[in-house]
Amino acid sequence: MLVCAYIVMAVVFIYSMIKMKRSLHMIQQNLYNENNRYLRWISKNRKEIYKNLDVYGIVFVFCYAWCFNTYVSFYFFGLIIALYLISTIINIKSRQNDQNKKPLVITARVKRLIVTTSVLYLIPCLLGIFIKSNLCDFIFLLSIMAVLNFYVVYLASVINIPIEKMIYHHYEKQAKEKLASMKNLKVIGITGSYGKTSCKNVLADVLNIKYNTLASPKSINTFNGLMITINNELTKFDDCFIAEMGAYVKGEINGLCKLVNPKYGIITSIGTAHLETFGSEKNIQEGKMELIEYLPKDGVGVLNRDDEKQKNYKIKKKDHCKILWVGIDSKDEVDVKALNIKCSNEGTTFDCVFKGDKKKYQFKTKLLGKHNVYNIISALALGREWGIEIDKLQQAVKKIKPIEHRLEIKKFNNFYQLDDAYNSNPVGAKAALDVLDMMNGEKVVITPGMVELGEKEEYYNREFGKQIAEVADRVILVGEKKTKPILQGLKDMKFNEKDIKVINDVREAYTILNKINSKKNVYALFENDLPDTYNEK
Repeated sequence: MLVCAYIVMAVVFIYSMIKMKRSLHMIQQNLYNENNRYLRWISKNRKEIYKNLDVYGIVFVFCYAWCFNTYVSFYFFGLIIALYLISTIINIKSRQNDQNKKPLVITARVKRLIVTTSVLYLIPCLLGIFIKSNLCDFIFLLSIMAVLNFYVVYLASVINIPIEKMIYHHYEKQAKEKLASMKNLKVIGITGSYGKTSCKNVLADVLNIKYNTLASPKSINTFNGLMITINNELTKFDDCFIAEMGAYVKGEINGLCKLVNPKYGIITSIGTAHLETFGSEKNIQEGKMELIEYLPKDGVGVLNRDDEKQKNYKIKKKDHCKILWVGIDSKDEVDVKALNIKCSNEGTTFDCVFKGDKKKYQFKTKLLGKHNVYNIISALALGREWGIEIDKLQQAVKKIKPIEHRLEIKKFNNFYQLDDAYNSNPVGAKAALDVLDMMNGEKVVITPGMVELGEKEEYYNREFGKQIAEVADRVILVGEKKTKPILQGLKDMKFNEKDIKVINDVREAYTILNKINSKKNVYALFENDLPDTYNEK
């Protein structure tokens, strides 16, 4: 009987280790519970946290403990082994079928979390081995921990806080000392509610025409991410460092500024992204403008005159930095203005006028959309401020590479994909629809909607549905529950319900698209992707 008990313990332990991968993935995607993001995710996903098979496991283990040392316990022993074997297979297969936009990255921090979590699971196992009289109690405790795996990982992260703080402060000091030693390095901060990564990549491509420029990679915009970039990638050969800055609450941008100490700053846009964590639109506005408030008197800030929240903001600093204004629609005078914007499946062309120069200069780019033109003219404003010639700026803009999953155009069998799947928000979604509207052909929108918009999430998704109705010929909604407000918005606009399909796996959309028989070109906008923390399957 003792051998059977140890086998049960081993099986439950192995199952917990396999299940832990999902918990680690979610705590990493929720920034290790920064601002209680992970705990909020748990509260919204109770069906995944408390699976029926896990609960049955507790029941069988309890029955096994109750019947221990009797013939009946062998039946429960078999049931436990079978149940956890089935649970393990289901768990592994479900993870294989997941569409991970951001797969789990086994960083040093994750490795430390794995060790601490494993130790927590080993405690009841070791106690059971050494205190044999209470062996079944410890097996029962272990099975409860298997059910509460997501909370056990959270507990491990709390235990690790002192270690993480020590490591954090060490690398923070190292990064600050490195930046301080590079006296001639030009440091640019970029923030905003939307378009930070796109603007950062555009600026890097533009500045590289004259300067060796390092930009924080991919979508890295947190304190830890910037520290790692500075410590591992910044070299003495770099002339410029572009730091993308993300924030969920007021004060975070100011904290990032204290790390990288920027002299130049660009605000892309100020909207409602992360309204839930900021608490109000005013907090978002003030939070983003912390970058401009931080810049020194001899610094330069680039702002968008078409953005009312930037235009109406009163800078509190008396001796604030020089401000360069860019715009497209504004009737007010700006330093860089874009005109005559035209989009096609080959990219975008536009004319540009610089303050003090009446001549119009034409620019061509592979990027799509008005929002990308804003990013480009922001980069041009800083480029001109640094004395880069206009012909070189034209060359640089022509060479700008499209950014993966950010309104990237791709040709498939019988349709063009406008891939805007990385992220979505009210401003970006409308901009993507505007690009789709410019295309000459049959238009399809594929979307699961927008998230992290707080109390206004349902409102914005319903409005999004209305906007889609004005542009699209067909609509494919991904996720029946999340897309209900979009569906209602479509119905409000009397959109033909025969042209609406609801699916639960975005991959089904490709099958539907390939079956469209049209004499025109088919343009399919994939707006947002929510496979990890919002999966409805």
